[in-house]
Amino acid sequence: MWKEKNESCYSNFILLGLLDPNHHGLLFLTFILIIFMVAVMGNKVLILLIRIDLRLHTPMYFFLSHLSLMDILHMCNIIPRMVYNYISGRKSITFVGCGLQIYLYSVCVGAECLIITVMSYDRYVAICHPLRYPILMSHRISVILAAGSWLGGMINSTIHVIYIMHLPFCGSRIIDHFFCEFPALLKLSSVDTSQYEEGLNVTVVIFILIPLSIIFASYGQILRTVLHIKSGEAQKKAFSTCFSHLTVVILYYGSFILTYMIPKSYRTAGQNKVLAISYTILTPMLNPIIYSFRNKDVLCALKKVLGKTLIRRNDNLVKLY
Repeated sequence: MWKEKNESCYSNFILLGLLDPNHHGLLFLTFILIIFMVAVMGNKVLILLIRIDLRLHTPMYFFLSHLSLMDILHMCNIIPRMVYNYISGRKSITFVGCGLQIYLYSVCVGAECLIITVMSYDRYVAICHPLRYPILMSHRISVILAAGSWLGGMINSTIHVIYIMHLPFCGSRIIDHFFCEFPALLKLSSVDTSQYEEGLNVTVVIFILIPLSIIFASYGQILRTVLHIKSGEAQKKAFSTCFSHLTVVILYYGSFILTYMIPKSYRTAGQNKVLAISYTILTPMLNPIIYSFRNKDVLCALKKVLGKTLIRRNDNLVKLY
């Protein structure tokens, strides 16, 4: 009898998903797929450009390549499964599959929160201390900061996944979400998780509130430095760039604050899904656009690659004829 109970506690989960199986749901799914493909393609192109163009071999673009990789892993961990479940009508996910999804999700989220903070610090040093930039942001330091972001995300993810996946889930198996996420799973546990949720607040402080404070402090110093620039055009460009970056930061971090810091009684499952859309789909699409494709160096590298591709294609056509 205990064996049967133990198996029921660790059997498959049911993901209710994001969309209803109707005409409107199919249209919305198509829209999500388009955004997903655009986001994956944009981030892949950015990684490729940074790799092959020597002008982009700087700390800023080095960090951007890691951010793009995190975005790709984050989206591919969640969106394809959601689409498959909707199309096939099979909403189940195995216990192990759910644990793996949570692990990859929390690794990418934690690492991305840290790498965005590192990027803001990089811009602060570049603008406010340009003469010391080659020393403060050397290749060795850049590698350490990027590796530290990944390692921080992995350590944090391992701790939380080990705890959550050892909780007994002997009651309902229905997860009212489109992927396995901490708050949704905690609702299904058959034991009191209030102490763990208090501990989760420590993670929120380390990976969200402290990084967010550093980001705002960095951009505050950047804007302060920019105000002393006499060129109105330079000020306008700097303000536009900072505003764009901060918009993405607020959208990304704000979603996590509302998800993990607002009491559960003040949120519905529908609201949690809407918040999840912003950091699983929208911000990964916006990141390459905001951080890079509005940049002249990236656009020049893109034109260079496209030009070479067209020349090779024309040469091949000439040879055929």
